[in-house]
Amino acid sequence: MKNLRNNRGFTLIEIMVVIVILGVLGALVVPNIMGRTGEARMKAATVDLRAISTALDMYRMDNFVYPSSDQGLEALVTKPSGFPEAKNWNEPYLKKAPKDPWGNEYQYISPGSSGPYDLFSLGADGKPGGEGESADLFASEL
Repeated sequence: MKNLRNNRGFTLIEIMVVIVILGVLGALVVPNIMGRTGEARMKAATVDLRAISTALDMYRMDNFVYPSSDQGLEALVTKPSGFPEAKNWNEPYLKKAPKDPWGNEYQYISPGSSGPYDLFSLGADGKPGGEGESADLFASEL
């Protein structure tokens, strides 16, 4: 008899109270999370741009030049051919060719208009310009 009292489970009312509490929390939290997906993607693109910029700098340290526009960001994944030659390319600087959080290719131009290269995402709409989530994100502005 003593064992039955110590091994008592949850009652139906206790389980129902927990389910109601979880439902209320879900009703409050889910709309806040769902409304911020655009903001989260913009932050992810910002982090990606910084990581790609770092990989480009490492590439330059090894090869003394940045990849050309023709070689593109693919030069960070596989050894590029053409000019400028990557004489000291040893290993991938990135695991795979990067895409922005909206599934578009990051844009890379070398030489750039404001430095050795321009690196940017065209935002959610995939077109130049725009506002909010559709705004272009530039690595040089980070």
